[in-house]
Amino acid sequence: MPAEQRPMRADARRNRDAILAAAREIFEAEGVLASLDAIALRAGVGNATLYRNFPTREDLLAAVMEASLDSARAEADALGRALSPRDALAEWLAWLTWRLRIWHDLPQCIATARGSSDASMNPAISFLVDQTKNLLGRAQKAGHAIDAVNANEVFELVTALSWAVDKYGDDEPAARRRVKIATAGFFTPLP
Repeated sequence: MPAEQRPMRADARRNRDAILAAAREIFEAEGVLASLDAIALRAGVGNATLYRNFPTREDLLAAVMEASLDSARAEADALGRALSPRDALAEWLAWLTWRLRIWHDLPQCIATARGSSDASMNPAISFLVDQTKNLLGRAQKAGHAIDAVNANEVFELVTALSWAVDKYGDDEPAARRRVKIATAGFFTPLP
């Protein structure tokens, strides 16, 4: 059996899980540019183990993001079921902006990754763009959002808003207001 298809040993799986948990904690406390040595130390593994699992900072960040995608899917699905297409899109944009700002400098890393077709973060970013596309499409189909905007543009704006929310230290109500003002042009006038 080739190495890439072999199941991970239990100790290797524990180490990988410990690294991901430590990275998430440190990213939340210090941002995504925090020391990788500190992550290895918190995980209780050596640097070699960290780099064997995640050769680059971007690989580690991509894995931590991917571990959070289930909650993003659940949020998008719940909003789509519970709210009108207009309100579901508006809430998704506020939620996504707030979530992306949680790790300082993540918006900058996302913007950099989007400029590189082989970036390891791109699958996670594409997933978030797809969720945005679904909710935007529903709102457009219902006549609640203009057709002149696409999901990539909306996601880029949300990324920029997330950066601003982080840099200006917005609390959640201030972040929601920032998103509402910046995205007002996406929505058609209320009847």
